[in-house]
Amino acid sequence: MDTQLDAELRANILVEALPYIQEYYGQTVVVKYGGNAMINEELKDAVIHDLVLLNLVGVKVVIVHGGGPEINEMLGKIGKESKFVNGLRYTDRETMDIVQMVLCGKVNKDLVTLLEKAGGRGIGLGGMDGGLFQAKRLTDRAGTDYGYVGDIMDVDPAPVIDVLQQGYIPVVSTVAQGIDDETNYNINADTAASKLAVALGAKKLILLTDVRGLMLDVNDPDSVIHRLKVSEVPKLVRDGVIKGGMIPKVDCCVEAVRKGVERATILDGRVKHSILIELLSKVGAGTMFQ
Repeated sequence: MDTQLDAELRANILVEALPYIQEYYGQTVVVKYGGNAMINEELKDAVIHDLVLLNLVGVKVVIVHGGGPEINEMLGKIGKESKFVNGLRYTDRETMDIVQMVLCGKVNKDLVTLLEKAGGRGIGLGGMDGGLFQAKRLTDRAGTDYGYVGDIMDVDPAPVIDVLQQGYIPVVSTVAQGIDDETNYNINADTAASKLAVALGAKKLILLTDVRGLMLDVNDPDSVIHRLKVSEVPKLVRDGVIKGGMIPKVDCCVEAVRKGVERATILDGRVKHSILIELLSKVGAGTMFQ
């Protein structure tokens, strides 16, 4: 009897997911992959299986990844200290070499391998491949020096589109081709995912994070704002609800929506299968901007 009930429950879950599968079938979803979901083996396994499942039911899945912990580890091995300026990794020439090696090499290919083991088909792309990400050295109004950190000037989505059309899952590392100097640049992964989502005309952008979402009170985990119109964001910034490290993530979501992405979500990557919960149920697992 228990087995019968379990089978019926599973069938009901699949039926309830059907309208969402129909909604996203043939649509592009860009997932920025990082945080705990990239470190914790159990969460990593859940994310990879979520993405493979979405791909197999006809969703065009694109992964954009960083690799901060792996970069820190490699820098530690050569005795180099990680340095951050305004939340961005200060990237000198030696660090840039490490960033490119780790992101375009180890992290990227490890993710492709995990997708293959889960029954998916992934192809790794560096942001330099086919001029995918083109950038200039990042500068701000204060003239802050970030080293070889880039500001994306242009995105050519053709390499990603080609991979998607062949049924593969593109796995994109966030290193960009320099257009103002003979160098490559380190790129913030949230920003890269947002700009790529716009260039692809994606239906959905997901930023996996280590928080439940945008909260009215950071000390109250039940105060998550589940839905938010981009027009409501400026007031929340003025009121101090959106502050600190959440500001650039929110900015990425707002920019994506204003430039044509239907929905953008800051998603709790610490929840197992949060991507499927967000896309294929009415529950959701973070803060969605529209």
